[in-house]
Amino acid sequence: MDEPEFARQAGKVLDRLMQEIEDQAMDDLDVDLEGGILSIALPAGGTYLINKHAPNREIWLSSPKSGAWHFRHDPEAGWISTREVDGERPQLHRLLADELAAAIGNPLQLTE
Repeated sequence: MDEPEFARQAGKVLDRLMQEIEDQAMDDLDVDLEGGILSIALPAGGTYLINKHAPNREIWLSSPKSGAWHFRHDPEAGWISTREVDGERPQLHRLLADELAAAIGNPLQLTE
């Protein structure tokens, strides 16, 4: 994927994540997308930061629960972690949905 295509796809991911999280958890989370950085503040403290990293063509996630993650796009599987955990590579949307749901006590559905 070239840089313009990465920028387009990653931008769509950030926009969609913001919209879906606001739609499903607006009362529980403070969500903001500014300057290409999506921030999600938890009610009990802690903030998720998600941004595009163009040089590596990755989306980076900083989680107050699980730490730093880098995700690369796979045409068949979506945005997949560059590191393995327990023999698997977590998917961005699933990891984020699971962690946010645990933080607010309500399920979230985040689509690719």
